[in-house]
Amino acid sequence: MAAHGTPTPLTAPASGPLTGEAHVPGDKSISHRSLILGALAVGETRITGLLEGQDVLDTATAMAAFGAEVVRHGEGRWSIHGVGTGGFAEPEDVIDCGNSGTGVRLVMGAMATTPIAATFTGDASLRARPMGRVTEPLALFGAEARGRAGGRLPLTLTGAALPVPVDYATPVASAQVKSAVLLAGLNAPGATVVTERVATRDHTERMLAGFGAEVTVEDTAAGHRIALIGRPELRPQAIAVPRDPSSAAFPVCAALIVPGSEIVVPNIGLNPTRAGLYTTLQDMGADLTFENPREEGGEPVADLRARYSPAMRGITVPPERAASMIDEYPILAVVAANAEGATHMPGTHELRVKESDRIDAMARGLRACGARVDETEDSFTVHGAGPGGLPGGATVAARLDHRIAMSFLIAGMAARAPVTVDDAGPIATSFPDFRPLMERLGARFEAATEDA
Repeated sequence: MAAHGTPTPLTAPASGPLTGEAHVPGDKSISHRSLILGALAVGETRITGLLEGQDVLDTATAMAAFGAEVVRHGEGRWSIHGVGTGGFAEPEDVIDCGNSGTGVRLVMGAMATTPIAATFTGDASLRARPMGRVTEPLALFGAEARGRAGGRLPLTLTGAALPVPVDYATPVASAQVKSAVLLAGLNAPGATVVTERVATRDHTERMLAGFGAEVTVEDTAAGHRIALIGRPELRPQAIAVPRDPSSAAFPVCAALIVPGSEIVVPNIGLNPTRAGLYTTLQDMGADLTFENPREEGGEPVADLRARYSPAMRGITVPPERAASMIDEYPILAVVAANAEGATHMPGTHELRVKESDRIDAMARGLRACGARVDETEDSFTVHGAGPGGLPGGATVAARLDHRIAMSFLIAGMAARAPVTVDDAGPIATSFPDFRPLMERLGARFEAATEDA
């Protein structure tokens, strides 16, 4: 089933050249955090460029349920009148976070040190995902979680009445876990510290500092250390959300593998903790150029030009790069299938607990399309067939996962035979304009029957 309704199968046949500008949505990570920190500030935060995918809309609804005044003024333009740190009210109903692991985990963190209770749920995909990795460190503050076996949703979280600060070393490289702990630390006295063995995306730290929190970041012998002084009065902000590098990955990678293509993605966010895919593509020989580099709202941005790149070759992606491109491995696997030689992707166990088991989903789907794929618990390898060498001709299970669905539609655009995904509906959670945007560039998609 689709994440939010009846399955909508979609087929991607071979595409002609892609040309033009790809105005991809606002960054999803920054959009979530803008709403949450705006709700915790005192006064009105105004946001432009907010991603209006279902994941972010569910977070906006959650902030309203906790007492913030959330208003949409037009496309991408929103305001949030915050309630202040520790000011969340107890919601009257269950908080439904849909398909968003980021949304539910960050919202749990934001409320965990306020003495209220809230029950969280989501769609079938989110209810299958582990929440213990967040509820365990939140328990150190004094919060109490009761959920299904394995700490899965639906889950009721009762915030700490007398929170204490926490010094926590993350066992997995996860920006969601780090961010949940830091957000919980906002309403705890003293310093809350998070130490990561590998630095993950740092939007939360940047935005906390922008809202007026005292945050220090340093590299130590133990790892990447972030310290937050609790109980600040957060100041409202004007936030311009840059375009999402994870969403941009799809038109960019399509341009690299579809003959004759050349596109530009303007104003793409290039935070170094998010740009690992683009470094990897350049290592493979992709023709990418970054034009007009600048900084907006504390985040580095540029205009990215991508051209058809038939000379790409497989590489071994450094495992320490995984945290900066964890959401991009599915589309990288499609590029790898169109490169010469093998692309080995180690250190990717986190993919197994995303919206779906993405290693398994990509391996099965690519094999159905005629590619050779090897996998272990913590890695996978795609053996490329060269430009235009992917046979295609398969129907692939999207597994309620937006990135799997988009990746295989891109695969079909460069394959010898069309590729169908069994349900394109989940794409709306992060990239509601995906189909019309790709079609404006020159792609062609066809509605398919469920048993296509």
